[in-house]
Amino acid sequence: MQTKVSTKGQVVVPNRIRRKLNLQPGDSLEAKLEGQRIVLTPRRSRPRSAQIVQDPATGLPVLSAGPNVPQLTSAQIRELLDEFP
Repeated sequence: MQTKVSTKGQVVVPNRIRRKLNLQPGDSLEAKLEGQRIVLTPRRSRPRSAQIVQDPATGLPVLSAGPNVPQLTSAQIRELLDEFP
């Protein structure tokens, strides 16, 4: 993936990477140089804790890691665990 540096020195992190790392607006990133590479690492101010909550639409239990984070249903968790080595 390719991105550009703006005139203000800003870089857009591609959407696919933001989704995979669950980066939200306002999240902090640590920037460091490794040789000729710029490495950006998400900095979490607090660890995200998961909890089981009731889905307001279906009434079924879902796994939630907090606000602005997608919820996983029991079926999705089972599917993920089936793929786990």
